[in-house]
Amino acid sequence: MWWRRVVGRMEECENSGAEPEALAPGSPAAELDLTRLSFAYQGLLEIPYNIIFEQRDTLEILDLSYNLLDDPALLGELERLSTLILDCNNYSAHVKFPYIPNLTTLWINKNKIRNLPIIVDEIRRKFPNIKLLSMMNNEAAPSYFNGGSLTQYIDYRQYVISQIPSLHVLDDTEVQETEREHARKTYRVQGTREGSKKREKLRHGTTAAHHFTTLS
Repeated sequence: MWWRRVVGRMEECENSGAEPEALAPGSPAAELDLTRLSFAYQGLLEIPYNIIFEQRDTLEILDLSYNLLDDPALLGELERLSTLILDCNNYSAHVKFPYIPNLTTLWINKNKIRNLPIIVDEIRRKFPNIKLLSMMNNEAAPSYFNGGSLTQYIDYRQYVISQIPSLHVLDDTEVQETEREHARKTYRVQGTREGSKKREKLRHGTTAAHHFTTLS
């Protein structure tokens, strides 16, 4: 199941001795499928655009996980890209994604994301058709992975679901229609008085139920 893969990758993030499961670029098996490309576990400080752009007309799935990356600006040239995996890097809430309308899946687990409203707004604007988003083990995404309470976890899910209505899956759990409706009622349209108050609590961490910080 897809959610088991997400949890499995999160456990690997905690294990510095984990062996790479992804194919290294240039291997015979990797070259057979021009729709996929992986640079996982390469210790990269920069995205190797020169190699990636050789497959710009066919590339649909790009795995850049387990590196030291923090700037995906030029990935917007990959017009067919539908899945982007950025787990275990150095991305903060202030990352500037390119506009990728075809992207439907983003994994950005275990990075340095601390401000939930900022990253959610960026994802909503840059990936208008996103359906699966996983942000587990970031400070802005409280859960059992990082010591978050059940109340924090529920508030987090409701906020993200309300602001990104195209989502079908958030982290390791599918979005139910009842959950979506409750999220809409809790966090109404941007700009309403009550919704604004709740967003301010998320942004500034003014209640015990919210421990999000505005630091990048």
